[in-house]
Amino acid sequence: MPQITLPDGSQKQFDEAPTLAQVAESIGPGLAKSALAGDIDGQLYDLSHRVSGDANVRIITAKDEQGLYLIRHSTAHLMAQAVQRLFPGTQVTIGPVIDHGFYYDFAREESFKPEDLEAIEAQMHAIVSEDLPIERDVMGRDEAVSFFKSLGEDYKAEIIASIPADETLSVYRQGEFIDLCRGPHVPSTGRLGAFKLTKLAGAYWRGDSDNAMLQRIYGTAWPDQKSLKAHLERLAEAEKRDHRKLGKQLDLFQFQEEAPGAVFWHPKGWRLFRNLVEYVRERQDQAGYIEVNTPDVMDRALWETSGHWQNYREHMFTTQTEDGRVFALKPMNCPGSLALYKQGLKSYRDLPIRMSEFGKVHRYEPSGALHGLMRVRHFTQDDAHIYCTEEQMEDECRAVIELNLSVYRQFGFDDVRLKFADRPADRIGDDATWDKLEGALLGALESMGLAYTHNPGEGAFYGPKIEFVLRDAIGRDWQCGTLQVDLNLPERFDASYRTADGGEKRPVLLHRALLGSLERFTGILLEHFAGRLPLWLAPVHAAVMTITDGQGAYVDSVAQRLREAGLAVEVDRRNEKIGYKIREHTLAKIPYLLVAGAREQANDQIAVRLVDGTDLGVMSVEALCDRMRQELASRGAMPDNALDTKVARA
Repeated sequence: MPQITLPDGSQKQFDEAPTLAQVAESIGPGLAKSALAGDIDGQLYDLSHRVSGDANVRIITAKDEQGLYLIRHSTAHLMAQAVQRLFPGTQVTIGPVIDHGFYYDFAREESFKPEDLEAIEAQMHAIVSEDLPIERDVMGRDEAVSFFKSLGEDYKAEIIASIPADETLSVYRQGEFIDLCRGPHVPSTGRLGAFKLTKLAGAYWRGDSDNAMLQRIYGTAWPDQKSLKAHLERLAEAEKRDHRKLGKQLDLFQFQEEAPGAVFWHPKGWRLFRNLVEYVRERQDQAGYIEVNTPDVMDRALWETSGHWQNYREHMFTTQTEDGRVFALKPMNCPGSLALYKQGLKSYRDLPIRMSEFGKVHRYEPSGALHGLMRVRHFTQDDAHIYCTEEQMEDECRAVIELNLSVYRQFGFDDVRLKFADRPADRIGDDATWDKLEGALLGALESMGLAYTHNPGEGAFYGPKIEFVLRDAIGRDWQCGTLQVDLNLPERFDASYRTADGGEKRPVLLHRALLGSLERFTGILLEHFAGRLPLWLAPVHAAVMTITDGQGAYVDSVAQRLREAGLAVEVDRRNEKIGYKIREHTLAKIPYLLVAGAREQANDQIAVRLVDGTDLGVMSVEALCDRMRQELASRGAMPDNALDTKVARA
């Protein structure tokens, strides 16, 4: 008589092993109708699975995160079935769930066309209407290889052949379609329906460019049409905000095939980049950091000491000199920082040392992974390495968290998620050391009353970490800052400090990034603000425009006075209608649009409007300078209290 314990602590007994569907029915008809799968002692199973003994059981619905995963997983199979119905002979390979959706890779001689997606979608809806049961079966490895070869599914057979011979495999059937899959799945195709196929792409088999090129179809799936519509609206808004389009529209940067993954900054874009650097530098100066700079190219021996040569070699750009020495462009700033720390003796009185660097790093990314400013090969990190004692560790962690949250608030990110990742299975160091490192991070979070997501086992091999995830204006999440605690590199580099009793001890090393990649953060900002940057970040603060040729000399003098006040100004004396000029500078997203006609010139004034269309009327140039200087000085910020940032409370 299995005893089932439900999430609320209540218990149910059954005369024989019930299926998860029967457990849901015993709770209530509403739950039975909405059930998609079940969780037994932390493991997901199909509703047809029987609970054979006493267990903790939770019924999964579309409201659960796991339920959404199941919907997307099952919709991927639905798409594959529709493709094979419409295009017989097409082989299916792999079809995982990804953020917000799924994809499937197909092997087909003829290329899919964009209009094929509409036909595939229509066929998917037809299969939903058929409400086909989705059923699990098992096969031996060799039986499965033979079965899929008989279907002409050579790619699937290759996947199965690489699995150990004694492993039992699960397959899922829905109508005539069958696929190798661990599962679980929703109970029938009728439980699906809110989906949209989004795009086509190419993908090499198993990600290897030496293999055949497959065709990938992406899609998205949601619990209901309302959620799907909201997601598609977010996608449309994201398309409008695409930083690559904005970069061209606002004349900020370009990319060229001669330097893939590297940014050519235009004057306006470089001014924006400098604004970011100057702000972070100012905040770090206030927080007691010292700024350093280390070489871009260093000998292989340094990277062997750090472990990067053994673990990161395929991502490093290298060169060899005529005397046989091998050098690498740095993919990380850490080894250079440690080389600086080791210069001269360090005492406990010197710690903490907060060493920052705007370091240029180079990492090889596959060509297909490059994406504007978001994924590049050459970028700048606002890195810092904090060397401290074990006693100082928690206070330093707390200070880093406070600084990060305060900085994000300044940029308008008031919804920040914290993720704590602890020791992985494959790690260095003993449990006592990991206890100290994890305790410092958790102690800092909990003493500040901040909630966090726990990602067990996802720390680096050398130490635990906190990730800072920012939610932008249209609800997308971006992982930016990090805080990692490390005793590995100090050991590898034999770094030490003199203790109060004259002995030597390893310092604790905190790896800290605020914005992460400054190039990527620039792209995030452009999309977050839809290109309409606040005054303190904008590369051009104001455009001064004439109404007629008669105001040319006057607008030049206005522009000069604004520049002397520290403002970046453009002058527009073109022989064009003023409405046309205002529209052009509005599209360029310049914060202040200043207009001078005969009346303004006679009164030494200027007509002022903002890029959002707000008309501030006519004011003196001095009054305008005062207003803009005050706005710049405040950086458009809210009160500087890091803990007012919207982070969930514990």
